[in-house]
Amino acid sequence: MIADVAPAPYDGTGPFPALDVPARSRPERAIQLTVIAAIVVGPFAGLVAAVWLLWGHGVGFAELGLAVLFYLLTGFGVTVGFHRCLTHRSFTARPALRVALAVAGSMSFQGDVIGWVATHRRHHAFPDRPGDPHSPYMYGTGPAGLLRGVLHAHVGWLFSHDPTSRERYAPDMLADPAMRAVSKAFPALCAASLAVPFAAGWAIGGARVAVLALIWAGLVRIFLLQHVTWSVNSLCHMLGSRPFTTRRHDRATNLWPLAVPSLGESWHNMHHSDPACARHGVDPGQLDLSATLIWVFERAGWASGVRWPSPDRLQQNRRAPGENRAASPVSPVG
Repeated sequence: MIADVAPAPYDGTGPFPALDVPARSRPERAIQLTVIAAIVVGPFAGLVAAVWLLWGHGVGFAELGLAVLFYLLTGFGVTVGFHRCLTHRSFTARPALRVALAVAGSMSFQGDVIGWVATHRRHHAFPDRPGDPHSPYMYGTGPAGLLRGVLHAHVGWLFSHDPTSRERYAPDMLADPAMRAVSKAFPALCAASLAVPFAAGWAIGGARVAVLALIWAGLVRIFLLQHVTWSVNSLCHMLGSRPFTTRRHDRATNLWPLAVPSLGESWHNMHHSDPACARHGVDPGQLDLSATLIWVFERAGWASGVRWPSPDRLQQNRRAPGENRAASPVSPVG
């Protein structure tokens, strides 16, 4: 598997060398592509339906309120749960909170929790170099390569045959019975992610509100959260500032326009500089709602061992004033 293949030499500008991965049977590949297509295309179909309904019928406060509620619920499940707690162990959550966060993240339609953690850890092991599952520099740094690469980093990688070893990158998750159970329940949790808004809409206003809630708080919410998350993979490695040093070839950036919808995840340069840090937005004015929620959990006694940013470490990782440069697609230096 790709996870067990040593990365090939890389100069920072050319396309990634082709990887030798085991072939899947046609039925297995067909099932994989069908499932992923449903996860990606289904929410887009909901967006189309929502635009059509908005044009002729408008949208009510009930369905919009439910959309915001479920966006925050599943979004924090990804950012606080999948990412900062489970992948990077930025804090230790009580068992019930750990499971709740994993369940909420699973309802985002972004894959099962163990697979998500393994893939993201692999991304940090090989940032923007061979082995990275979703780098926008996979096809080189020329105009055509970057265009193809950003599409790959955003959504194309989901359809590629490039498996990540869960045994290598997420052995702790595989050893946790609760996480294995949540992972196996991923299809049911996806169904619940649509059924619960529908039921809430029905309780609020009957069949009409239920259908609108299914569209807005279900499919449209999933579509928006998916593409915000995927934009961190793509845009936050191409556009923005790089005030902190990162590893060689790692071009992670801070992209402020995504700070609110990503719940703080778009302070991506800081995150790649210090992956285990619980706060990504560390400078004045950098809103990080995920870090705020972790602080609430800590004050409530539900989280412990929180790895808050250290002033000394921040200063150590910060570039000199003249080095705070914008992202460059041709510089291989971190």
